[in-house]
Amino acid sequence: MENRVVLAALGTGFTFLMTVLGAAVVFLFRKEIGEKIQKCFLGFAAGVMMAASVWSLLLPAIEEAEKAAGIAWLPAAGGFLAGGLFLYGIDFLLCRQEIFIKIQRNKGQEKTQTEPEKEKEKKRLVLMVSAVTLHNIPEGMAVGLAFALAAQKPEDTGTMAAAFALAAGIGIQNLPEGSALSLPLCQAGFEKKKAFLTGSLSGIVEPVFGIGVTLLAEVIRPFMPWLLSLAAGAMIYVVAQELIPQAKGKEEGHMGTLGVMTGFLIMMVLDVAFG
Repeated sequence: MENRVVLAALGTGFTFLMTVLGAAVVFLFRKEIGEKIQKCFLGFAAGVMMAASVWSLLLPAIEEAEKAAGIAWLPAAGGFLAGGLFLYGIDFLLCRQEIFIKIQRNKGQEKTQTEPEKEKEKKRLVLMVSAVTLHNIPEGMAVGLAFALAAQKPEDTGTMAAAFALAAGIGIQNLPEGSALSLPLCQAGFEKKKAFLTGSLSGIVEPVFGIGVTLLAEVIRPFMPWLLSLAAGAMIYVVAQELIPQAKGKEEGHMGTLGVMTGFLIMMVLDVAFG
C-alpha cells in the first residue's frame, strides 16, 4: 500500500510540476499584450482544450469501456453530455448573479460602461478554470490507477514502465495546458503572479486525486470512462460558448483562428506521441 502511494505521489507530482512550468510562460511577456496577440492566446487555449478533449479524454474513455466489455460509446456519450450540462449549470448560475448585480447597480445608480464587460470576462474565466481543473482530475486518477496496478505486479517491469510513461506523457501535455490558462488570465487583467498561481493550482487536483484513487483503485476504476468523458464535455462547452467567440471577436482577422489551429496541432502531436 505504502509503495503504490509513494509512486503515485511521484508520478502525479511530476505532472503537476509540468503544469506549473507551463503557467510560468506568463512571466516571459513584459509588456501589455496587444489585442491580436490576446485573440491568438484565446484561440490557442481553445485548440489545446479541443485536442485534449478528444485524445486525452474521449478516446481513452471509449478504450476503457471496450476493455470492460461494455457498450463503448455509452460512457463517452453520457459523460460528455453530463459534463456539458454541468458547465451549463455553472454558466446559468453566473448569469443569474450577473443579472442580480445589474439590478442592484441600477437601484444605486452606479453605472459604468466597463463593468458589464468585466462581468462577462469574469464569467468566461470562471468557466475556463473550472473546465481545465475538471480535465486534470481524471488525468491524475489515470496516473494513480496505473501505479496502483504496477504495485500489484512488482515482478512485471513492463507495467511499471508503462505507468512512468503515462506520467511522462501527461506531464508533457500539461505544459501547453498551463500556459493556455495563465496567458488568457493575464490578458484579462490579472497580475502575472495571480495568473501564474491560478494556472498552477488548476493542476494541484492531479496529485490529490491520483493519490486518492490508489487507495480506492478497485472502486473507482469502473467509473473512469464516465469521468474522462465528463471532463471532455465540460471543456468543449467552454470552447464553444466562450473561447472561440472571444478569439474571433467582432473585427475581421485570422489571429484567433490561427491560435486555434496551432493549439490543436501542438496538443494533438503531444497526445499521439506521448499518449
